[in-house]
Amino acid sequence: MLVEHAGRKNWRSRIASALVTLVTVVWALGWASIILWAIVVSFRPAAEPLGRGDVWFGSHLTLENYRKAWSLAPFARYYINTIAIVTIILSVQVVTITMAAFAFVNYTFPGKRFLFFFILLQLMIPTTALLAPNFATIRRLGVFDTWFAVALPYFGSAFGMFLMRQAFLGIPRDLVDAGVIDGCNWWQLLRHVYLPPSMPSLVAFALSSITWHWNEFLWPLVVTLTERSRPLTVGLVRFTQLGEIGARWSLLMAATLIVAGPLFLAFLIFQRRFIQSFVHTGIK
Repeated sequence: MLVEHAGRKNWRSRIASALVTLVTVVWALGWASIILWAIVVSFRPAAEPLGRGDVWFGSHLTLENYRKAWSLAPFARYYINTIAIVTIILSVQVVTITMAAFAFVNYTFPGKRFLFFFILLQLMIPTTALLAPNFATIRRLGVFDTWFAVALPYFGSAFGMFLMRQAFLGIPRDLVDAGVIDGCNWWQLLRHVYLPPSMPSLVAFALSSITWHWNEFLWPLVVTLTERSRPLTVGLVRFTQLGEIGARWSLLMAATLIVAGPLFLAFLIFQRRFIQSFVHTGIK
């Protein structure tokens, strides 16, 4: 009887596992088909328009779309701008989120819980709702159309502060007390006690921040005017305006892959570290 019951339970678990696997595979293929379509169309001759039943391969494969896309836009300048903006944002965020998380974990002060709740409220505010006040601030500071203008609103991160606070809360208090007894000041505690065990959380946030700000479009579009400060995503807009009857998809897909390619390749190379960072963060 027990053997029969165990067999049925094992059979049901196998069916459930197979269904989960099937759904996951279908979902993954659905996402992969979009990327695959973009890659295929980018090699399609631009003179062959897409039509019903003819949206994949053309008569032959060509690299002309990539050459033309690179010549139509100053992608080298866009890459410099994007890398600079992402680096500035991440560098400042690493300092602000770690220090804020350290203060919330290591110190007790009046209004601590209210301030923490107030900071987390930022996660509930749509970024579009802040466009007007942020733009007014940028104009008043006189930094319009600069890297600093694009980066400034992101110097603080409620999500990053929360993530690092949760990681710091996992540090044994005995370890912190031992550091205090040994004469560590606040900076030494942060550097040698709190940060080393929390590196997976910091790496996970860094990957999220780089991905998000590499792909950011609306805010850079608002505060940039010339090619000297525009990132890749804003520069991509010009490829939607080349045709009189709509976008030239082959050229647009080639330009899109030029923009998204570095992130895609970086993920393929560092995917194990990327996944491990979020797994360790979840465990903490």
